[in-house]
Amino acid sequence: MKPREIRPGVYWVGVNDRITELFEGLWPIGREGISYNSYLVTDEKSALIDLSKEMLSDDYLAQLSGVYDLASLDYVIINHMEPDHSGALKRILELAPNAHILGMSKTVRMLKDFYGLTENITQLTNGEELSLGKHTLRFVYTPFVHWPETMMTYMVEEQVLFPCDGFGGYGALDGGIFDDTCTNLPFYEAEALRYFTNIVAAFSKSVLSALGKFADMPIKMVAPSHGLIWRKDPGRILELYRTWSEYYHQPADAGITVLFGTMYRNTERALNAALDGIAEEGVPVSVHDVRKTHVSYILPDLWTQRGVLVAAPTYEGKLFPTAMDVLMMANRKRVSHKTAAYLGSYAWGGGAQADFEHIAEKMEWQVLNGFGFLGQAETADLDRAHEMGVQLARAVKAGE
Repeated sequence: MKPREIRPGVYWVGVNDRITELFEGLWPIGREGISYNSYLVTDEKSALIDLSKEMLSDDYLAQLSGVYDLASLDYVIINHMEPDHSGALKRILELAPNAHILGMSKTVRMLKDFYGLTENITQLTNGEELSLGKHTLRFVYTPFVHWPETMMTYMVEEQVLFPCDGFGGYGALDGGIFDDTCTNLPFYEAEALRYFTNIVAAFSKSVLSALGKFADMPIKMVAPSHGLIWRKDPGRILELYRTWSEYYHQPADAGITVLFGTMYRNTERALNAALDGIAEEGVPVSVHDVRKTHVSYILPDLWTQRGVLVAAPTYEGKLFPTAMDVLMMANRKRVSHKTAAYLGSYAWGGGAQADFEHIAEKMEWQVLNGFGFLGQAETADLDRAHEMGVQLARAVKAGE
């Protein structure tokens, strides 16, 4: 993809990554890809806002050389030190030896820790502004979105927000880099939610704090470092992030996420009876087979739906391991305010239900009921599972 002028004198110079399989070494993106968006401002003084990961330095430098002679670069703005945004820094400085690096105080310390850099660095303060000529950059400290040093850069005259990881999403940019030129906006919105739940959700309170800092600043464009640039409807991505972030302290949407695992289909048959009961109440349901589905794809439903049904057997006196793995990640990501239930088979002794209830208590979930059954589900067990589905669905609806 070629560089794009997104506002007068402001260029997108990002690169796509369709090679990496696991973002942060954890989250699958081999199918979806991701973009590393970087922005070049050309004025009386020039500035580069965020970079790319080191692996893509050659592609990234080729992008930049098509727009600007880096030997004349004045500033490198580091909104966030994570190496997917700063990895190309030393290559940039080789070509722009006189460029000054700008960042918050913790960024200054991290530059030494990550790259051994201690010179030509200016420490910024919250709200400080830098005039480039026609363009003024304002630096707003937004800690823990999602590292402690993070800030966002606001271009005053053009009313453009460069939030780095904030308001971003997975998905390589397939030609269209804007919300009004991409051909599959629902895909990018869904990938923004998956990115949020995987990367940012644990810091939802900080996201809401950051949004509050921009409440009085008009925003005509949101240009994050991953995903689409929002120019037609910049308020859309801001409100999506606001809505998702608010779920950390209040109930989410009416819906039930099912975490399902089975060894010999005994639990599966009981689950089908519970699903019949949920369907009778008209509550949306999302079923995830924890044996096959990476937790990355489960977290969006867990985060946005207020009901959870864990349908998984006992394994060695504990909850089925892959179901527990999902719950442990949910606990790590601070998935809270859920109404939940459990059902599952066991062979000679239970244990899964107690295991589930223990971690549910840690997450402050309201556990309505649950039961295990020996071997295959008998008619009475199926009836009980059906009624559990009804009761869980009703409780979820009552939370509206």
